[in-house]
Amino acid sequence: MEPYLFYVMAATSVVAALYLIFEKNPVFCALYLVFSFINIAVLYVLLEAQFIAAVQVIVYTGAIMVLFLFVIMLLMVDVKKKQKDDLPFQRIPAMVMGFVLLVVMGLAIKSKLFQGREGEYTSAKVESIGHTQLIGKLLFTDYLLPFEMTSILLFVAVIGAIILAKRKV
Repeated sequence: MEPYLFYVMAATSVVAALYLIFEKNPVFCALYLVFSFINIAVLYVLLEAQFIAAVQVIVYTGAIMVLFLFVIMLLMVDVKKKQKDDLPFQRIPAMVMGFVLLVVMGLAIKSKLFQGREGEYTSAKVESIGHTQLIGKLLFTDYLLPFEMTSILLFVAVIGAIILAKRKV
């Protein structure tokens, strides 16, 4: 049953991502992104990473995407305006570079480049401690400074976005 669920969720996630890329309406783009995020959370559950799945739904789908939808609707983007293609000559090089990137990613996956190295936390040790406890311990001991720096960076980005939005409104 799990392989079939994996294939269905992976396929619907890819289809939602493709709709996201080609959709003209920004509200529908955000909704397709939410749908893709939820599918990815299900994939995390299938990989037995329940904490990451919960964070995926709570943080990305729940908080960030709701904020994006709020900003999109607040600014009342006029979709009916026809946007002209200012730089049509960039389309072909962009497609070529995208294809090259796809080939390089395929070769990297085929060569098992992303397999990683063996660390101090084996599967047995993680199962004995628990996923959430281990992540909490590492997050608030070894990685406390990067965690706090990331929160400050996100806070500054939100303030910058508010200032930029105030100028345009």
